[in-house]
Amino acid sequence: MSNVWFITGAGRGMGLDIAKAALAAGHKVVATGRNTEKVAKAVGESENLLVVMLDVTSSWDAEAAAKATIERFGRIDVLVNNAAGFYAGYFEELTPEHMQLQLSTSLIGPMNVTRAFLPAMRKQGAGKIISISSTAGITGFEFNSAYSASKFGLDGWMEALAAEVGPFGIQTMIVNPGFFRTELLTNASTNYAEPAVEDYAERRAQQIAFYKSQNGKQGGDPVKLAQALIKLAGQDELPRRFLAGADAIATAEQKIATQQQQIEAHRELSNSLAIDENGKE
Repeated sequence: MSNVWFITGAGRGMGLDIAKAALAAGHKVVATGRNTEKVAKAVGESENLLVVMLDVTSSWDAEAAAKATIERFGRIDVLVNNAAGFYAGYFEELTPEHMQLQLSTSLIGPMNVTRAFLPAMRKQGAGKIISISSTAGITGFEFNSAYSASKFGLDGWMEALAAEVGPFGIQTMIVNPGFFRTELLTNASTNYAEPAVEDYAERRAQQIAFYKSQNGKQGGDPVKLAQALIKLAGQDELPRRFLAGADAIATAEQKIATQQQQIEAHRELSNSLAIDENGKE
């Protein structure tokens, strides 16, 4: 069955792989990006393709892109919130502007696009919303305070959204990829905070060296991830969360184990905090 896919950040990286995989599977695709010429060249020609300009931080752009999608294809079946950037650095060195840019792209952006499509999905009584998060949305990593803030926010928003839109036949899925060989760590996608606090100097240098050394050497195959998303979206029911990659599973399992340890360590104290309705101290 051919579905209509709408993909943000489709000009390169994971978004491009998802767009190509959806087209190869026979679906209709709306591929979006800030530079439509770049997106069109990257994806290639297809009668099932519509390229639309979209800056996800603009709610007006999102509304226009949603309107163009419905006008061209008549419906929307799968929305993939993929566009994101990476503002890396220690919190003290990240400016308020850095934080705003990270949240605008990785959290508010998906909200803008999803809000634009929800009326059509409610009218259809169907639709699937897939948001690409990160293992940084499962646990906080050093040097990732801005990125983790946006991804934790994305995960929390998606979990709440699932309960809100489920009665309309709309499904949601959070995707938490581990390290995939995308373009996230390239100079075009990663922005490092300017050095400002000497106390972080040594660790900052180590962190930057690590991320630069990982670019192009990540173990995850984004083409395989794209194919996995096509498979999952083709099922009657989306999983609420998909942990993408063995490293993502390991991160989640460690987080669960740590949380269980924290529960057990103070279970008695936690259980003692209820109000005693009998008035006893």
